[in-house]
Amino acid sequence: MIFRQLFDSVSGTYTYLLASRRGGEALIIDPVLEKVQRYIQLIEELDLRLVKAVDTHLHADHITGLGALRDHTHCITVMGEMSKADVVSMRLSDGDQLTIEGVSLEAIYTPGHTDDSYSFVMNDRVFTGDTLLIRGTGRTDFQNGDARAQYDSIFNRLLKLPEETLVYPAHDYKGETVSTIGEEKAFNPRLQVKSIDEYVELIEQSQPAQPKMMDVAVPANMKVGFAQETIAQRGWAVTAKAAIGLVGRPDIALIDLRERPERERAGIIPGSLHAPYADLAAHVRPGGKLHELALATGKHLLFYCAFGERSAMAVQAAQDAGIATSCHIHGGIDAWKKAQGPLVR
Repeated sequence: MIFRQLFDSVSGTYTYLLASRRGGEALIIDPVLEKVQRYIQLIEELDLRLVKAVDTHLHADHITGLGALRDHTHCITVMGEMSKADVVSMRLSDGDQLTIEGVSLEAIYTPGHTDDSYSFVMNDRVFTGDTLLIRGTGRTDFQNGDARAQYDSIFNRLLKLPEETLVYPAHDYKGETVSTIGEEKAFNPRLQVKSIDEYVELIEQSQPAQPKMMDVAVPANMKVGFAQETIAQRGWAVTAKAAIGLVGRPDIALIDLRERPERERAGIIPGSLHAPYADLAAHVRPGGKLHELALATGKHLLFYCAFGERSAMAVQAAQDAGIATSCHIHGGIDAWKKAQGPLVR
């Protein structure tokens, strides 16, 4: 197990890099744009492969590194389903598992700081974003924050975890690096309240000044999606409405890039082959199963995913590998459902 806690002193942001050693798959939580080259260097030094980049919520005090990491490494971008970000590769619901090889985290919806705040629990630790800080809690006065919702998230979700659970927040401004659920119960001054009303009053009396980067960071962080329009301009995209007419055609191979839990939750397009995006590079290179499928049968490969980001990157990778008969469904299953395309479970 590899675990690194990285710090951006300008925004007071903690970023976390996790990996299992066997295959070198890694994920990163709450990356900062200005530190992306540092992350990439560390990933290379540790001989890792970044598979997923995650934000706990839409940040207001720094610009996320999700988009830049995706562009550099072709990783999957991940946020909670309540996020206002335009496009991320994968959206998680409360209780969903965020996995890479050897590592699994449970997503917990913990609104209050913002309405799209999620925490992630992994065995002996929890990544709390800005919901629960070390000896503090996140502000609740913008992005649909709600002190009552935050009280519920903290007292009825996070503080129900075992007391020895390590607490790793997204920010700290006092030099603290880690705490535990038990410590925060005992020593966090904001948690020494007897009722939700007392908590709300305490929070409303102690809101700090607006983040200096807020007017820049929030709009930027809402526009992190991969530019699918570029893929469409190259003639490698099909609208969901047009794709409905391609289902069942013998010259079309539908390729589902999503992970198994996504397929089980949202359904699949009839007749699809499953080739998870994490294994795409092996599948499209000469000798890979998708490369050989296209070569041997002459079929057109029609990729799709949840929102079109992974499939757009897959088309580029397939084209680069010489599979000229590849394209993708613009907007993914999200667009497919809106076009009332058929799904099976």
